[in-house]
Amino acid sequence: MSTHQFQAEVNQLLQLIIHSLYSHREIFLRELVSNASDAIDKLRYLSASDDAYKAIAFDPLIRITFDAASGTLSVEDNGIGMDESDLVENLGTIARSGTRRFLDAMAADKRRDSNLIGQFGVGFYASYMVADTVSVLTRKAGQDSAWLWVSDGKGAYSVEPASRDGHGTTVTLSMNDDGCEYLSRWRLEELIRKYSNHVAFPIHLAYEEEEYDDKGKKSGKKVKKDEQINSAQALWRRQKSELKDQDYVEFYKNIADSDDDPLLWSHTRAEGTVEYTTLFYVPAKAPFDLYYADYKPGVKLYVRRVFITDDDKELLPPYLRFVRGVIDSEDLPLNVSREILQQNRVMNAIRTASVKKILSELKDLAARDKDKYASFVDQFNRPLKEGLYSDYANREALLELIRFKSTAVDGWTSLADYKSRMKDGQKAIWFITGDSEERLRKSPLLEMYRKEGQEVLLCTDEIDELVMPMAGTYGELEFKAVNRAGAEKDISDKKDKETDKDLQPIVDKVKKALGDQVKDVRLSSRLSESPSCIVVDEHDPSIQMAQFMKALGRSADTEVRPILEINGDHPLVAGLASESDEGRIADLAFVLLDQALLVEGAAVKDPADFVARLNRLIAR
Repeated sequence: MSTHQFQAEVNQLLQLIIHSLYSHREIFLRELVSNASDAIDKLRYLSASDDAYKAIAFDPLIRITFDAASGTLSVEDNGIGMDESDLVENLGTIARSGTRRFLDAMAADKRRDSNLIGQFGVGFYASYMVADTVSVLTRKAGQDSAWLWVSDGKGAYSVEPASRDGHGTTVTLSMNDDGCEYLSRWRLEELIRKYSNHVAFPIHLAYEEEEYDDKGKKSGKKVKKDEQINSAQALWRRQKSELKDQDYVEFYKNIADSDDDPLLWSHTRAEGTVEYTTLFYVPAKAPFDLYYADYKPGVKLYVRRVFITDDDKELLPPYLRFVRGVIDSEDLPLNVSREILQQNRVMNAIRTASVKKILSELKDLAARDKDKYASFVDQFNRPLKEGLYSDYANREALLELIRFKSTAVDGWTSLADYKSRMKDGQKAIWFITGDSEERLRKSPLLEMYRKEGQEVLLCTDEIDELVMPMAGTYGELEFKAVNRAGAEKDISDKKDKETDKDLQPIVDKVKKALGDQVKDVRLSSRLSESPSCIVVDEHDPSIQMAQFMKALGRSADTEVRPILEINGDHPLVAGLASESDEGRIADLAFVLLDQALLVEGAAVKDPADFVARLNRLIAR
């Protein structure tokens, strides 16, 4: 037996592995299974490409065995195996790479974590998160001798000759207190299915359990079990030509925990500078937590078929949080952390391409099946709108996908269809925001647009107040809100100066009565039926935005004084010309203001005062 000293600051290095590189102890099993899979992969390659290995039977198997009584867990494979020099070289990586220089570099420049860790074989050493001692019994394919490596991870390891039936490697962990929870059939099955279900080789779980007689009583004997736990098939790695629609549907139901069929899916294999496979699904129904801040991401990340995470919100942008599926990279390191994912060049390239692919698939769906796309819009129109606010690079694609309700048609309409219906000379895409489609359709603000035959988009999502100002332009057309002061000038700039002069005394009376309740009072050129409406100044937040911010506890920052527009042709307003009683003028002025607020879905400041004024007017 030979003893070797680790040449690195092992205790410090193990602390780094346990506390910095991994957030969950359970991934030790993922790492060991991954190593076993890699060893089998190497033998598979050599048995096909190297004459020295072609005579070796290739019957891949990974077997996990546990014994709660002895406190041990083993991961065995029949892969390429190792000889003495391989053991020192491969398991001695901690000595060569775990130097002061390595630790200093990690601390000095976290942006280099992915590269540094990729050069540093830490996967095996995750075992020390759950084990006091780790032993490795191995025999290299094509050789007769076997070797045993043993270490408690505290500064040294030993290597000595041993015996083993057949080639491959068995890693045995003597569990510490933290590791005892993994000496359970149910726990191990859970972890294998979670992390390694799609490893391309069979994973068996071997254990003993009590035997029961025909009456369900324990016989006092134990029976040995050896069952395959994983599917041993990464569906997304198979050729699309091999798969049927039902294969995709069943896989979706498994990963999405859903009984419903998906609305659509996209299966992509990218080769070149960055190699990866993606399989994305769009659900038919929105997840229940779609609008929760702590929503559960729906995309799983794999690296070479090994599960990495299903809890990283950076894999796709938040506005695509409804997407389910898999990303499998060939280039990321297995021990990639969440922080590294955010900075990693490979992951950024995959994310960028994935977003474009998903949006492209949605565009194709909209073109070939309008009814199906309408069902998508019913569920996910609002999240797509969030992308206008957060994803400028894909703004144009998103504008083609988002749908709106409109004054011109029933159901949903696209911006392309809106543009095709525009009147000659129309200068902008008009929209109005509010909390109810029904209320918006009855808004006095639409009277002028209806009269001129110009279509207005009805925006009823809360987020529209944030999104629509960020939409920019569609083609060369600007988006303009109809509830902004001066918007009517883009339709008609005609004014009857004599009439305005005659009605100015009415404007003055109303303005005096309302005082600082409004920012201004103006004669309206947009109203034809209603006596009054409210608009906001160009740079002020809308009434709806003020309500939204108030709900967030920021009402002090968004106090809005509206501009009251009055219709000089309406009898209620015209009657003020001959009115001299200041009390009656005030009653009518406040009723004109409050009813305009109510129509727009805003609350009046004093409902009791509004009712009292209204009653006095009715009584007269």
